[in-house]
Amino acid sequence: MTGESGFFCGVDIGASASKLVLIDRSGDAAARVVRHSGVDYAETAELCFAEALETAGATREQVHGVVSTGYGRDNVSFADVRRTEIHCHGVGCYHQIPRAMAIIDIGGQDNKIIHLDARGRRQSFKMNRKCAAGTGAFIEEIALRLGLDVGALDALAQTTADAVKLSSFCTVFAKTEILAHLRQGRPVEGIIRGAFQSVIARVVEMDTLDGEVVLTGGVVAHNPTIRDILSERIGRDVTVPPFPQFTGALGAAVLALRDAAATETKDA
Repeated sequence: MTGESGFFCGVDIGASASKLVLIDRSGDAAARVVRHSGVDYAETAELCFAEALETAGATREQVHGVVSTGYGRDNVSFADVRRTEIHCHGVGCYHQIPRAMAIIDIGGQDNKIIHLDARGRRQSFKMNRKCAAGTGAFIEEIALRLGLDVGALDALAQTTADAVKLSSFCTVFAKTEILAHLRQGRPVEGIIRGAFQSVIARVVEMDTLDGEVVLTGGVVAHNPTIRDILSERIGRDVTVPPFPQFTGALGAAVLALRDAAATETKDA
């Protein structure tokens, strides 16, 4: 029995960024940490864990369950259980928005669309093809080609409603197309907005988006204009949960809490 105190940890090791969430027994976040994943996922996970414990004022002994997820979930040595990112993203969204929804997660290397029913049960899911188009990697390449910091793109995209259309979804061809637009004197802010529209175009072709749409992931966390473009595209408001980049890690932490509660009930 762990009693009423203690924490539960979710670790989401993505190809680009690693996220960790500590929650208490009520399901509230006590700490959130994000770091670049780098090349040593195990070390990054440990650094995230140490930082989260310091933020929460907790010790490892007070953490009663750890679930890892994401691309590098097998590299989290202190995890008790490993779960898929599809499952964790669904749980993380439903924990915050307890109703039926279509979840779109735009990550650094892939996109996911997950459909949940009103009880939070997964009905279906799809992932993008093995291509960087429509992902965070695509946006990073666009920033590199324009000679801009990726963090500066959203503010520039917000300054115009006139997007420069990119006809190619392919990251390689899009870079060539951008050079052509620059030679023609097309405005940089319009090119950026066009790149964001290209991301959304690639996402919406993946699956039908019925009912409430919830947008998560690091891309929307850093580029809220993406949500506005998606809302315009589908003709209705799109929900973005608080701290959208941490949705998978939050779901993993909630699963750790559930596992602990189930064990306590069984042992009682």
